[in-house]
Amino acid sequence: MGKYQERLNALIVKLHEINVLKFGDYKMKIGVNSPVYFDLRIIVSYPKVLAELSDLICEFAQASLKNCDHVCGVPYAALSIATLVAVGSDRSMLVRRKEAKDYGTRRMVEGCYKSGDTCVIVEDVVTSGLSILETVGDLQREGLNVAESIVVVDREQGGAQHLASQGLKMRSLVTLTEIMYILRDAGKVNDETVEKVKAYLAESRVTIPTDRVPAALAAKKNTEERLKTTFESRAEKSSNAMSAKILRLVASKRTTLCVAADLSNTDKVLELANAVGPYICIFKTHVDALEDFSKKFVQELQQLAKVHNFLIMEDRKFGDIGHTASLQYGAGCFNIADWADLVTVHAIPGPGIIDGLINCLENSKSQLSDRACFIVAEMSSKDTLTTGSYLSAAIKLAETREDFVAGIVSQSATGISSPGLVQLTPGVRTISSQNGKERNGTSREDGLGQQYNSPDHVVLERGADIAVVGRGITEADSPSDAAKLYRDLLWKAYEERVAV
Repeated sequence: MGKYQERLNALIVKLHEINVLKFGDYKMKIGVNSPVYFDLRIIVSYPKVLAELSDLICEFAQASLKNCDHVCGVPYAALSIATLVAVGSDRSMLVRRKEAKDYGTRRMVEGCYKSGDTCVIVEDVVTSGLSILETVGDLQREGLNVAESIVVVDREQGGAQHLASQGLKMRSLVTLTEIMYILRDAGKVNDETVEKVKAYLAESRVTIPTDRVPAALAAKKNTEERLKTTFESRAEKSSNAMSAKILRLVASKRTTLCVAADLSNTDKVLELANAVGPYICIFKTHVDALEDFSKKFVQELQQLAKVHNFLIMEDRKFGDIGHTASLQYGAGCFNIADWADLVTVHAIPGPGIIDGLINCLENSKSQLSDRACFIVAEMSSKDTLTTGSYLSAAIKLAETREDFVAGIVSQSATGISSPGLVQLTPGVRTISSQNGKERNGTSREDGLGQQYNSPDHVVLERGADIAVVGRGITEADSPSDAAKLYRDLLWKAYEERVAV
């Protein structure tokens, strides 16, 4: 017997001695009765036992803990264990609440984290796996990825299988059957008790009703299905006319490239649009950065869009109350509603801003079916605040307002389950090698907070439907050649994603 197993056996005996392991007739959380019950909450009163258990978990899950960003204990019994595991593995700890407070931050997950971080869950005992599923659901709503769940005791009543059916990995230090044998060999229980528990386990598999599976897990499955579905099929399922139009355009033109025209001169913008037009699906403008904006410029840009078959997106990022946003959209010197097929909108003001934009269109010559917005759920800049609960709320807003929302600006597909919503991902650029040539690579920054990712990474790892490229094209010697390169790289990644 190895040293680890000797320590584990000794710990099991100690848990029995301090009455963590109880025999009798106990009602479980899931409503069934059991002849054996684990009350690991009392372990906080035995610091040496708690420390030994945490050390064993750190050794057992060493590789997983080394490769994760955070540790999260299932509330509340596992919190003390998870705390020492986080300390012992030098990992950040997150605390998931059972219910949000109605004051302060109102967050369900406390701690310092960002969307895309990886978390290992620590649980004391698993029966059905429902508590872990609830924890996973809340973590995923915050944009966190769950690597696996480490459990002290697996009661062998279906929990591991339930988690596996949701694509979740679980490992346990010990099973209930193994515990019974350890205690028998130590003279703590007799054969009759062992057989009684074994008979109980054989007859008491636990199921979880479908309506108890957290919505976030169902959304995750829908997200995975969405990413594997072709643009043509998604267009058929879209409830937004502009979203369907975008998806059909992307499919027919075989391009998922959006070029960001971050320039200050209209002639240069038009020159760029003409050069990249054959290779793009969307041309993104910032008209408030133009020094010489005019109606003539708008007319010429619209003509190029018609010739090359692309849509115009004004990246205005509306963020005011509905009335003000309505004026900014349809009035002023830009009259954006008259010419921009698409606009970007912050979720900060809530649904009122969408109502404001719709109200503007109802009082203008533009048709509502020819216009739509993208909700800015997440930005590509370093240390962006568009994370966690804000990100989740922005996605929820988009999914409940598909009457005018065609897509979401996001760095990750997490939480985006509607097949009709188009994910637009900024911050894409091939990485220059030492000899100056372009190659497909990983992330870098521009010195002003913008973070870049390679074309294949944003499509395959981050779920982008349409990728936004700016300076990678505008600063190229030949914007036309660069646009063609990006188009090909992005389309190849899309075909790999849907396995065409």
